[in-house]
Amino acid sequence: MGREIYFKMESIERKSLLYKSKVEYADFCLNHVEGCSHGCRYPCYAYMMKKRCGVIKTYEEWCRPKIVSNALKLLDKEIPKYKDKIEYVHLCFSTDPFMYRQKQVGDLSLKIIDKLNANDIRCTVLTKGVFPRELYKRNDFSGNNEYGITLVSLDENFRKAFEPHSANFKDRIDALRYLHKKGLKTWISMEPYPTPNIIRQDLIEILEAVSFVGQIIFGRLNYNVKSSEFKYSKEFYNSLAASVIKFCKKNKISYHVKKGTQS
Repeated sequence: MGREIYFKMESIERKSLLYKSKVEYADFCLNHVEGCSHGCRYPCYAYMMKKRCGVIKTYEEWCRPKIVSNALKLLDKEIPKYKDKIEYVHLCFSTDPFMYRQKQVGDLSLKIIDKLNANDIRCTVLTKGVFPRELYKRNDFSGNNEYGITLVSLDENFRKAFEPHSANFKDRIDALRYLHKKGLKTWISMEPYPTPNIIRQDLIEILEAVSFVGQIIFGRLNYNVKSSEFKYSKEFYNSLAASVIKFCKKNKISYHVKKGTQS
């Protein structure tokens, strides 16, 4: 798998960690890292927002993430405050909890998941990295968690262009399938799905590769110049959303099509 960490990771402190998410399919959320070494170039919505707010100045700075050193202490304070309001906690929307080859991030993510589970709070987790196999035996509550990967292609050339420092697609799928076979709940975020002027590919082939999961979330590509130039994007995403729904119904998979994907 190569070396486990690209650089000595700096740290920051925050005043709060848990927050109520505004994402349509999420509840509470936390982000225990600032930035992400995957360096996605769709472009990355989280990077765009952080740069707009002045938190991050450059793409290079974003790709050198900083870990939140007081994350566990903040959870100790905030879990009692929010516990009765939390249905589940999502990791993460503005970073990656199992950032590829960043062991320090993954270790903290495991501790955070354990702490939430110990307080009877389940987690949904999403990564473009590789899930550690030990997740299935963390504790008796861990079977309530849901583990997902982002997957919008099977083409490694596409990944290298748009998700340059993330885990390759096969390793992501293999790790997720392992957790599935161990009885854990698994899901796929198929977002942002690219238009055919960026890459021509077979949606059904991708769906078949992950047909073992319990849920698929599908969404369009936004904020991309080439995507916006595609003349038939409305018809394209309508057709693909219908295919996702049909596939999921046939295979008894739960599904969610993001707002704005279908018209």
